[in-house]
Amino acid sequence: MTYTTRPSEADAAQRTERPSPTDAAAPPGARPPDAAGTAPSGSPAPQAAARKVRDPFFDNAKYFAILLVVAGHSLANLLNVPLAKGLYLFIYLFHMPLFIVITGYFSRNWTFAGGKARKLITNVGVPYVVFEFAYSIYDWLAGRNHLEISLLNPYYLTWFLCALFMWRLSTPVWQQIRWPLAVATVFALLSYMSDLGGTFDIHRVIGLLPFYVLGLTLKPQHFELLKKPIARPIGALVLAAGLAGSYLVMNRMSRSWIYWKHANFELHVGNLTGTVVRIAMFAAAVVFVAAFLSLIPRKRYWFTSLGSYTLYAYLLHGFVTRLLNFTGWWGADWMHTPTGVGIVVVGALVVGTFLCSKPVVRTMSWALEPKMMWVFTPLRRPARSR
Repeated sequence: MTYTTRPSEADAAQRTERPSPTDAAAPPGARPPDAAGTAPSGSPAPQAAARKVRDPFFDNAKYFAILLVVAGHSLANLLNVPLAKGLYLFIYLFHMPLFIVITGYFSRNWTFAGGKARKLITNVGVPYVVFEFAYSIYDWLAGRNHLEISLLNPYYLTWFLCALFMWRLSTPVWQQIRWPLAVATVFALLSYMSDLGGTFDIHRVIGLLPFYVLGLTLKPQHFELLKKPIARPIGALVLAAGLAGSYLVMNRMSRSWIYWKHANFELHVGNLTGTVVRIAMFAAAVVFVAAFLSLIPRKRYWFTSLGSYTLYAYLLHGFVTRLLNFTGWWGADWMHTPTGVGIVVVGALVVGTFLCSKPVVRTMSWALEPKMMWVFTPLRRPARSR
């Protein structure tokens, strides 16, 4: 990911913490700064009214989502173990859709306004360039291949930043049309019927677009439904059924489907079959995302603040997983056992948590949240017509 990533990107609160790089601007309904400290009568308003506490639900959701991403990438090296294979398939069915839906939800207010456009450049565009260079050089220094840096062909995890940049630019369009989700889904299904090439990982960009648009169309009341007491046991049953189903189909289903980046002909199916499978995958992913969110804690915990920095974990954990690959650690016999899989998953959760922590954020903020005011011109305001 997740993204964000980049990720990144509710209504109930004006933020009192530092936002994630993948988050959008202040939630709708938040009062402007000049009005925040003034009561209707003109006298200073109480501090509590001026600054509301941000809803911890979404930070908790992003934290657990990034743990899924890190665990999934770790399991990718242990797929000869049935335990890892089924769990990997299950996670990949919905972990990036989960991130993207949340990102879309927090992008509802995105416009081409100068401040937001600048934030898109510094918090998405610049990290994409930095980590595209970093991962390519990292691979080269490890002796894996010749040095090749191409900003047109996203490397490894950086595809999410590339996709997020394009999705954000398209946001005003989806906000104007009458049936945005239906249109985005049709575009996605049509994209898999053609060979679009690998530039900008375009199949993923268009193929996963419906999840971003779904997030744009969601409202706070939709999430309130998932917070109802009855939703939690239902969500747990749905996820349990999904996990069991993943183990049933793991030896019958090509893993290429869950990467969302291959055209139908590359998967050796016709367009009709490919379309039916994609629709089923869209539906399953949405159901699993809803089920997962129904289990997310509603209150503030020690890990809540970590959810603001999930893009750090997303972009940095790849250096750890690839280091283990370069050094041959993934080939250790003890890892390719059920016990080894459990240890790897626990290790992934620890690494993912650490990479969201304040020491890492302070150390790496120059790359993920750079201060680059020197790059920009003064903000231009539209000229008033006479």
